[in-house]
Amino acid sequence: MRVLFVANPERAHALAMMPLAWALRTAGHEVRFASSPWFSDVITQAGLTAVPVGRDYDLWELLRRSMHTVEDWSYRPDFGLPAPYDVAQDAERADWRHLTEGYAGIIHQWHRPATFPMTAALVRFARAWRPDLVLWEPLAMAGPIAAQACGAAHGRLLWSVDAFGRTREEFLRLRDARPEAERSDPLAEWLGGHARLYGGAYSEDLATGQFTIDQLPASLRLESGLPSLPMRFVPYGGPAVVPRWLWRAPERPRVALTMGISSTAHGGGHGFEVQDVLDSLADLDVEVVATVGGEQREGLSRVPDNARLVSYVPLHALAPSCDLAVHHAGYGTFLTMAQHGVPQLLLPWDFDGPTLGRLAAAQGGSLSVGAERATPAVVREAVVRLLGEPGFRERAAALREECLTQPAPNELVPRLEELTAAFRSPARRRAVSNRP
Repeated sequence: MRVLFVANPERAHALAMMPLAWALRTAGHEVRFASSPWFSDVITQAGLTAVPVGRDYDLWELLRRSMHTVEDWSYRPDFGLPAPYDVAQDAERADWRHLTEGYAGIIHQWHRPATFPMTAALVRFARAWRPDLVLWEPLAMAGPIAAQACGAAHGRLLWSVDAFGRTREEFLRLRDARPEAERSDPLAEWLGGHARLYGGAYSEDLATGQFTIDQLPASLRLESGLPSLPMRFVPYGGPAVVPRWLWRAPERPRVALTMGISSTAHGGGHGFEVQDVLDSLADLDVEVVATVGGEQREGLSRVPDNARLVSYVPLHALAPSCDLAVHHAGYGTFLTMAQHGVPQLLLPWDFDGPTLGRLAAAQGGSLSVGAERATPAVVREAVVRLLGEPGFRERAAALREECLTQPAPNELVPRLEELTAAFRSPARRRAVSNRP
């Protein structure tokens, strides 16, 4: 097969897709990875073939501009998911007006700026290269448009809890209960307009894919009726070197403190002070390994004796030596630690962090404290509990087993081959048989 991956130029989104790209490649399939031109280095560093499409843009800068130009969109970067996707965080928000206005706002401020620069060039490439399968991350909505335009099968590959699919299901439920004349659908109107430019029409798979690949274990997924394929998360953070100090087992319980790569790299902050967290743990008999670099490190006034500061360390190498992880409830960070049975203290503030934190706390291997409530005393108390109460480690061990029972990316390849054969359009099947 020919398989085209499509991602917005955001490291956290693309890195979560690359193990599956390599699984398909090592199974003998042709793989290309499409994104903005400036993002090609991230793709080629992973040993994959990049396809630069459209023009360069900084998604975070576009968001900053649009958030200042539209006052009625309730994007709260310090409060979890934006409307309309906040219904996955709080089901009581699922009313018709909130969802329709939320979709209209987020299309204007987020989806359109992220989709427009890539779409035309991606369609041209897809029609020229003729992929059999397109795999796209949920915010790379140019992906399903290009797949429809060339008759390829296509599916979503998640890097978060599926707030997108859950929200869409709630919207469709409310829409279908309304009189025919009152069933406005901003997402369908917008995506349908793009599809018609290339000879297609709107169908629900443009919003949620013909299938969805979910890397979260079942106990942490949002309920959904969408067809999904479970896949084991494989940690990948880009080029990395294991430092010498990590060769040795720690002499004291090791606590990892990390705040991820997305919001921190773009100056988004993390809702609490790293200095306060370090100070709150300074008198405990632990070794704190904190990934703090650049401006964050310069902002620290002191480093406790029990803390080791590093600008970066590969989490998959650090995790096996840890007794506890303290972080922002990032998807990749959480799953990396979960696969090693590490109890976790989650301090979420952004996007799906609060929702993932709630689900993880319910599973029992973690505690979740909203960043706005993460005072030094609260953090210290939570760390002491997680290290001292054996129930957390037992539940974390259970989560590890659940993670490891999911099919690895290589094991998923035969199923993707079957789905591709089933979902490709008849015309596409004929074209493939004549392809050079």
